[in-house]
Amino acid sequence: MSAGVPTRTTRTLRRPHSPSPGGRRFRIAGADLSASISVFLIALPLSLGIALATGAPLQAGLVAAAVGGLVVGRLGGAPLQVSGPAAGLTVVTADLIQRYGWRTTCAITICAGLAQLGLAALRVARSALAVSPAIVHGMLAGIGATIALAQLHIVLGGTPQSSAVDNVRGLPAQLASPHPGALSVSALTVAVLLLWPRIPGRAGRIVRRLPAALAAVALATALAALAGIRLEYVDLPSWSNHALPELPEGPVLGLLAAVLTVTLVGSVESLLSAVAVDKLTAARKEPRVRIPRARLDRELAGQGAGNLVSGALGGLPVTGVAVRSAANVAAGAVSRNSAMLHGLWVAVAALLLVPVLDLIPLAALAALVMVVGIQMVNLTHVRSVRRNRETLVYAVTLTAVVLTGVLEGVMIGIAVAVAVSLRRLTRTRITLEEADGVHRVRARGQLTFLAVPRLSRLLHQVPQGADSVVELDGSFMDHAAHETLHDWRTAHIAQGGTAEFTGRAGRMIAEADAEADTCCRPWTPWRNHHCGAHPGQEPPTAGASAASALTARHTAGEQAAERTGGTAPSGITPDTRAESDANAGSEKHLDPRSALDTGSDACPRSRAAADTLGGAGSGRIAGSGTAQDASAGVRTADSDAAADADAAVDAGSASRQPTSRETSAPLAVRPSEADGVVRSPGGRQLASGISSFQRNTAPLVRGELARLAREGQRPSQLFLTCADSRLVTSMITSSGPGDLFTVRNVGNLVPPPGADGADDSVAAAIEYAVDVLRVASLTVCGHSGCGAMQALLNSPEDAGEPRTPLRRWLRHGQPSLERMRDRHHPWARISGRLPADAVEQLCLTNVVQQLEHLRAHEAVARRLAEGSLELHGMYFHVGEAQAYLLADGVATAGARAGRSMGGDEEVFNRVAPNAFEGSRA
Repeated sequence: MSAGVPTRTTRTLRRPHSPSPGGRRFRIAGADLSASISVFLIALPLSLGIALATGAPLQAGLVAAAVGGLVVGRLGGAPLQVSGPAAGLTVVTADLIQRYGWRTTCAITICAGLAQLGLAALRVARSALAVSPAIVHGMLAGIGATIALAQLHIVLGGTPQSSAVDNVRGLPAQLASPHPGALSVSALTVAVLLLWPRIPGRAGRIVRRLPAALAAVALATALAALAGIRLEYVDLPSWSNHALPELPEGPVLGLLAAVLTVTLVGSVESLLSAVAVDKLTAARKEPRVRIPRARLDRELAGQGAGNLVSGALGGLPVTGVAVRSAANVAAGAVSRNSAMLHGLWVAVAALLLVPVLDLIPLAALAALVMVVGIQMVNLTHVRSVRRNRETLVYAVTLTAVVLTGVLEGVMIGIAVAVAVSLRRLTRTRITLEEADGVHRVRARGQLTFLAVPRLSRLLHQVPQGADSVVELDGSFMDHAAHETLHDWRTAHIAQGGTAEFTGRAGRMIAEADAEADTCCRPWTPWRNHHCGAHPGQEPPTAGASAASALTARHTAGEQAAERTGGTAPSGITPDTRAESDANAGSEKHLDPRSALDTGSDACPRSRAAADTLGGAGSGRIAGSGTAQDASAGVRTADSDAAADADAAVDAGSASRQPTSRETSAPLAVRPSEADGVVRSPGGRQLASGISSFQRNTAPLVRGELARLAREGQRPSQLFLTCADSRLVTSMITSSGPGDLFTVRNVGNLVPPPGADGADDSVAAAIEYAVDVLRVASLTVCGHSGCGAMQALLNSPEDAGEPRTPLRRWLRHGQPSLERMRDRHHPWARISGRLPADAVEQLCLTNVVQQLEHLRAHEAVARRLAEGSLELHGMYFHVGEAQAYLLADGVATAGARAGRSMGGDEEVFNRVAPNAFEGSRA
């Protein structure tokens, strides 16, 4: 009988966050309101302190904080990032004010904003992340050291000098005659800043709701007021006298350099802060609100608009501030409204709280900024730099920023980083040692043409006919070094020696045949292999040229493809012939690195290889477990010609010439004749595949399998899927040994308990996985083009007892067919489209129905009630190589009951390539 997909009236759905018909309403979440207050309490004293450190009018810090919140918060691309005056630009701004004056500095800020808008239009924001982290951390540490040195003078009651060197020189005299009042207020500020987060117990949890910066400044202000200490205090002039920008005056090149410095430092700091905020947002557990990732080009444009407005209003340069952004994330902000509200509170305070702000001692603000500067020399960054061997770049950048300035220091740091990279690229340590008759050549570092003379000299010191190992410890090898190693290996093997190439850990390195265009992938099906020689072809002699060997290999590959192209494997459904023919006719190109990544040969053996394994031309002892038999090192086309052809041993890897020891050894029995019977092509394929596993994969997984043999299996999932040969469960789930407890049958069916003629093998596997192995989840996986579902749809109505085992088994799929025809059940479909045909509709419905059968099993129902087991539905589209997961695969009983009464549809959502990378890590 035929079956079709009936039509259904579609419902109009409204997006959950679409505006109401009456108009759009602006809503502020409570989390954003509380977070904005926390950030405001941090930003207020820091803005005043940074303005003090730069020598700008104190109102300029408040203007920049308000603009950073309102303008950048609204236009920026990082929703939870908070912008404002930052310590990273303190040294730059202070130098500009001393050189050009405050009003010209405002004009420079405007120009920097325009430059950032231009860079954002060019979409180059990502390029700022290409700067070495050692340079960025060194720059920030140098800025922090410069800030701390300058503010230390104010902490001691003095006046800072114009440069870090002058501040260091004047420090002894300042230490000899400190101001007692300023020192006491500063000491209290520093003590509160350091001890406030460490107050223990319940009292600590309560008081920590108030930011440490605000608490320190408030207590220092209270001490100064109560003790009557004579100090310099904040003096905010009237806003009517606030200085605005003027046309720049000074040398053009100097002004351009100033604009460039503000643009680069502000942009890099903002973009790095945005990336850091993304990481903090992804790591927090509460509130569970999806925050979009930062759009860096938009963030750069927002920073440009902020600097444009801030400079025009007489404010400091604006940049993303990591401290305030981290506080915003920690306070539970869920949208950009928190940053905007923080800017509003700063503006209100600047207008209404001037009398309160005038009570703050300058020494308290200086101590606050000094601590911030010291914290910019981050020990975590220092450890990271040291671990990555970038200490020299970090130290040079830090020192150069302190001594010469930010822009000059960064340029010096970049130059040093380039020099270090070139040195590492060209510096290679090559040694030759001999132990137990094996000559070991070790190459530490990158192998380039500059190292070829030393490499060639040591390689030719290896005696002829000796066993040798070349250990390569580097991530790069250029063409010249590769040819040197290849030519030496070919000559050394021809003279009776052995040569193996390993990594530092001693693992064999295999290289794909770069000359062969028809190499097969490790996952290429047997019948599609077309990189081996014809079984009847005579292997070339040892003296044959590389060209003749390559010609023979290509010809044999074409013949093999023609021979297998018309043969379709037996199975439930014949719809794979078109795919196999298409694959057989296409060339397989392989990245040489894949041989290392997969732990297998770049080109698996063809069935012709099994015919001649251990034959006269191979020169190997089959079954030998030595590394020489496993691989002869770097495999290339030229070395194939010097030994037997690929067909003799390995379709995609080179064979070395037999040594005198090997030619005298007895030849092994061919796999096809091991039992005295010449096997069919299928048997030869199986033997060839097993042999390839023993040669290439077994040495790599033997340790892991030995551990599993000792500890026993502890799979995390029961994976129930169809027996279809196109479903390779380990490949589509990226799983390894011990991960999946797999049950396969025709149609991925789960007979319900007590069903007439039920198969106990499936129930036994379920009980064993759930009660004995204690798996955490069960997955039912269907697939496109399932022959069992096709058979269900096309089976005639037959009241009698089914006569064949297959028809008796398919009776367990009848509930799926009835569910699809029943209009009272929700329909299973793929998100974004309707099923392609009735077969796909039934395949999807069958997954949902088998999940219901699983829930009926006693062991499964008990674990579900305990909350210790999850059920998942999965659909794999073979032609698209695309997996889909059932959106409510772990639905509760109540939700399932609601759907059974005509509720939501069963939707399978597409799994994106990077959807679950975080959970896998």
